[in-house]
Amino acid sequence: MELRHFRYFVTLAQTLHFGRAAQALGIAAPTLTVQIQDIERALGVQLFVRGRRDVRLTAAGEMFLVEAQQVLAQAERAVLAGQRAGRGETGRVEIGYIGSAVYSGTLQTQLATFRQAWPGVIVTAREVPQGELPAMLAENRIDIALVRMPMNLHNRHRAHVLFRDSFCIALPAEHPLATQTGAVDADALERERFINPEQTLGTYETARRGGFTPAIGSAPGSLVAVLTQVALGEGVAIVPDVLVGATAIPSVVFKPLAGPPIHSEIAAVFRSFEPSLAVSKLIAQITRTAAVTSYALFDQGA
Repeated sequence: MELRHFRYFVTLAQTLHFGRAAQALGIAAPTLTVQIQDIERALGVQLFVRGRRDVRLTAAGEMFLVEAQQVLAQAERAVLAGQRAGRGETGRVEIGYIGSAVYSGTLQTQLATFRQAWPGVIVTAREVPQGELPAMLAENRIDIALVRMPMNLHNRHRAHVLFRDSFCIALPAEHPLATQTGAVDADALERERFINPEQTLGTYETARRGGFTPAIGSAPGSLVAVLTQVALGEGVAIVPDVLVGATAIPSVVFKPLAGPPIHSEIAAVFRSFEPSLAVSKLIAQITRTAAVTSYALFDQGA
């Protein structure tokens, strides 16, 4: 049996009149009669009692009507699902992000806007170490990566900057520089042990300005892990100033760095040629978004 057979049967069962049912279906009444006979022959049961003036469903026909209506409804849902997927209204988007994308509000803003516009698309996001994100994107394990620039990109990938900030220094609360008024000079950090975040640009640029090679104590990964080691007195850290006011880890003091700001950027990285319509819609939203520039206002003795 084909889908059209279910449609023929349901139309006749609803009208109980061969002429009207045939007209609704756009076929001739004798053709409908033959089709109904074919259905009954395939099922091996009689579905209709045909009288001179009326047509009635048999008990088997009444049971078959319930199931046939469900078949047609499911077929319609399948068609609509295919059409919606073809328009990019449904599907999945996998995002990998670094902690800065959350502290800056970049991830939340993009997902809230996208989910409002395309509620049928399932978006999942997970924090991933920055060093793993390029490979995950290249291997199609994620669709979009939110990273802290600069970083080397594959020639099949593109980046769009969403947020700009600068680096500052995180100090243990008992550190002598923590109570200093004003910004911290780079050369005052020569003898410090540095806890490196995933983006090391700030550390090495600060050391270059101070004329020394930084002593790296550890590189624990996430910004929370970095600040935890600072709070424990394990060293100092050059971190994005988006953390100022965004975190409340006891025993950590943020101070600005003297001299020209060391700028950094949070960017979305994605494939240049994206086959998924759902992912393409999020990429289109991202590329229409102008970068937000935020410079922290230090209120801890600056």
